[in-house]
Parts: sequence; structure tokens; C-alpha cells
Amino acid sequence: MNTVLFKDGVRYTEKRFKAEADLEQLVVKNSKAFFGKNSIYIDAKKKINNSAFGGVIPDGFLFDLSDIENPEFYIVEVELFSHDFFKHIFPQVTKFFAFFKNGSSQSKLVEKLYSVLETDTELHTELKSKIGKKEVFKFIKDTVENSQNILLIIDEEKTELPEIIETYTDTWGKMVKVSILKEYRSQNDSILSLTPEFENISNIDIVAGESNKSIELSPYSEDFHLDGVPDQILKLYKKLKGKLIESIPDFAVNPQRYYISFRKKRNFAFITIRKKKITIVAMADENRIRLAIKNYNVESLVESVQRFYNGPCARIDLTDDQNLQEVIDLLIEIQK
Repeated sequence: MNTVLFKDGVRYTEKRFKAEADLEQLVVKNSKAFFGKNSIYIDAKKKINNSAFGGVIPDGFLFDLSDIENPEFYIVEVELFSHDFFKHIFPQVTKFFAFFKNGSSQSKLVEKLYSVLETDTELHTELKSKIGKKEVFKFIKDTVENSQNILLIIDEEKTELPEIIETYTDTWGKMVKVSILKEYRSQNDSILSLTPEFENISNIDIVAGESNKSIELSPYSEDFHLDGVPDQILKLYKKLKGKLIESIPDFAVNPQRYYISFRKKRNFAFITIRKKKITIVAMADENRIRLAIKNYNVESLVESVQRFYNGPCARIDLTDDQNLQEVIDLLIEIQK
């Protein structure tokens, strides 16, 4: 169903893309707007020849450097809704898993990214301005090893995605994130929409829908989130959970695709496990959180993220257990 937008009395009609290249170029031309000023987008089809990975070339590579200590890497694939899912989209995306799962393919990917960033003066300068004294090759290698995402950008939702993501949880469920890109045109102007916006790509699952309000049957488990996590982070998570179990009657754990929520009647914290830290979205006013947390980084969350979590909240970056008690005390207090 086509959507029509109105702005200042002007009618904007939804464009139906006939050529995938048109959608790809929207991503290239608007990469900073879509992915943020601290992103670096590489137009793979322009920068990498077709034989580099045996003819398997994604549309782009994306470095999200908004958290420079925990950068994120994405293989970007742009697809049209009109393409057959099982004949075209499924095999295309599945091929990219080898870039992460196969050691030889991953090494080739790192080498090719390094070559592109070293030979493109503009991209190299931009990257160095963000990573400072860090060595470029090591930065790329570490980022690709620690952050393995595939961003599927499509112009309409595919009904096959929910079942595929829930069936192949260790690949599609863990790695693939989906955004819907649309263009609305008037005679002399256009409006672009990206759902969810990129800053929410790890919070809002548009495929499965929002499921943060109650415990539901889910194909995801704690083991899904803890698989491959370094021992120190695994121990930190278990210590945090163990202390809360001791202190909160009827404490419950609710794993979903993008997070683990802690609850007692309601969700009071959302946990994301990373390679170097645990992020905790605590459901309380930011000022209250900052007063309680003195020894860990507290990050503000934009209004759209707070709306997703259904209330005032802020993010705590938990890196060690040296001052874990202040986090435990806060979570015990806000769950009441």
C-alpha cells in the first residue's frame, strides 16, 4: 500500500523503485545523514572489483565510530522488495556470513578494507581523524573481529524475514539488522525515510516487532547473547545477575533478539552484551542515574530511544566489577 505525505500543503507520493541501483545511490549520497557524522561508508561496488571475493560483492561497508572504543562494522546490502526472497535475497545475504565465519574470508575482507582506506586519501584522512594514533590495519582487524553485522536495507518489509530470522538465530538472528528506506516525491522535492533510524538499529527490531512490554515465548536465550563472549564479560554478567537474584524477589530474565531485559512485573533494565563491556539501559530519570553511578560512564539517550523503552532512561557502560555495587543498588531501587 502506497503512503502519501503532506508538507506545507504539498503532496509527496511514495516512489516505487524499479532499479536496485537507484536505491543503492540513495544510500551512498545520504550516508552521513542516514548513519551519522561519525560513520564511514565505503561504496563497495565502486571501490572493489568483482573478483576480490569470488564475485560476491556487497553494496557497501560501514564503520560506525560513534563509540570509538567500541566501533561497529556492517556489511551493507541494498535490496528491492520486488526481488524474490528465496531466489535472490536469501542466498545473497547468506554468502556474506562466510566473511565473518570463515577465517580466510575474514582475513581477505580485512586486507581489502585496509587497501581501500589506505589508497583513498579522503577516506583515510577521515578515519585517522577519528581513531587518532591507532594503527589503521589493527583497528580494522579488531573491529571486524569484534563487530559482525549485516545491514539489509530494503524499500518494503518482506514477510519471509520473521521466520528466517527466528529459524537461523545464530546467523540471520544474530547478524542481520533490517531498515526500510523509502523516498517520497513531489514535483520539485523529495523526502526520505529510514525505519528504524540508524541510531536505533540495535534497539528496535522492526522484523519481530517491539516485545519489551511482557515476557513472551522467544527463540532467543541467554546463551544466544553470551555465545563467544570473553570470560571476563561473562563472569561480570553472571555476577550482576546473581546479585540481583539474591536481592529481588520474583526477579525474571527476558531474552529477546537485541537485548536481555531484567524485570519484576515490568522491565526495569535492558542488557546488551558486548565484547568489551555490558551496556545497561536503566529505566529511571537520567539525573537519578547520574547521582547513583559515579564510577562508570553514563550516556544520554535520544528521545526516540527513550520512547522505544517506554520511559525516561539512560545507558550505563559496565566494564568491570570494581564498583558493581553502585549499579546493583540503583537497579534494586528502580525496580520497586
